[in-house]
Amino acid sequence: MTNRERAMNILHYRPADRLPAVHFGYWGELLTEWADQGKIPRELAEGNWDGSEKERELDRLIGWDFNWYHCTGSNNGLSPGFETKVLEVLPDGTRRIQNSAGIIERHKPGVISIPSEDDYLLKDREAFETLYRPKMQFFPERVNVEYYKHFNETRPTDVPIGLHLGSVLGDIRNMTSVVGMSYLLYDEDEDLFADLVDTYAEMQYRCAETILGTGAKFDFAHFWEDICFKNGPLVSPEIFGELCGKHYKKRCDLCHAYGIDIISLDCDGVVGQLLPTWFENGVNTMFPIEVGVWGDQFEPARQRFGPGMRGVGGMDKTALRKDKAAVDREIERLKRLASMGGFLPCPDHRLMPGTKFELVQYYAEEIKKIRL
Repeated sequence: MTNRERAMNILHYRPADRLPAVHFGYWGELLTEWADQGKIPRELAEGNWDGSEKERELDRLIGWDFNWYHCTGSNNGLSPGFETKVLEVLPDGTRRIQNSAGIIERHKPGVISIPSEDDYLLKDREAFETLYRPKMQFFPERVNVEYYKHFNETRPTDVPIGLHLGSVLGDIRNMTSVVGMSYLLYDEDEDLFADLVDTYAEMQYRCAETILGTGAKFDFAHFWEDICFKNGPLVSPEIFGELCGKHYKKRCDLCHAYGIDIISLDCDGVVGQLLPTWFENGVNTMFPIEVGVWGDQFEPARQRFGPGMRGVGGMDKTALRKDKAAVDREIERLKRLASMGGFLPCPDHRLMPGTKFELVQYYAEEIKKIRL
């Protein structure tokens, strides 16, 4: 069987000869670390991104079968984005930078992490109408139609490929900041926030509709959200359902009309309170299920929603920084989850610095020995 057949068979509860070794990429700092250690060629540590030829070469070196986050899509964000520019340099070297979404971030020297949010442009109706709404409009150039007309002839056929559907609220959070989103939702202008979500969603729907209209075929569709943290969602589940449920349904219904029935969603953090909105509106595959970081779990979601709820992820990646015994314990746990069907073990986010190259090789080798 090809890895594409294995993965899709498992997610559809059909027979497969074994589990595929699935991953979700790397922190760039880890690849540099491995190159410094002589574990991988230096050229594989640079310009390595999800689905790239360099990543696939690294997959072969390590023993991975594929990266689940092998998706393609369109220019479905703010277009054009805001100019990225340094607004101020503070005495300690911290730079205040306006990013492409209009957020003012603080970049501290020597800190490798998500920058802190200092300020934001999208504060009121005037900012939305003058700065943001024009950047959220659909125009034909957002989609490379010629590329998708020939997509079925050129795409890899040995691994599953997804259509990236964009985001309903995660991108909005990136424009408003968590603080700004909270003010707009609860204290300032609920109608403005709904208009913001609806406008952006309509553009992303039309992008997906245009791609699928070319005849391009995909194995699954995929959303990105990141709207939760270690204790739960960043927005009230009730408000989330009211604002966002209809947009998930509209895009999922579009995918169903084109024969795509596996629809995954990437949301970090503990996602349980938002699962009903996603599941009831067409999303049926959790990813990456951060068990090792936040304690999120796949099994309670399966028990709650039944076999219609699939999963990709849920492997405690911190075991890959420890020893073989820790990896073996994690593999034993994953065997039981895999036996339920509809579940592909995968490290529960990108592998971080300190991950041991030999343990990753060992995990990939051992997970492929699991027969279903």
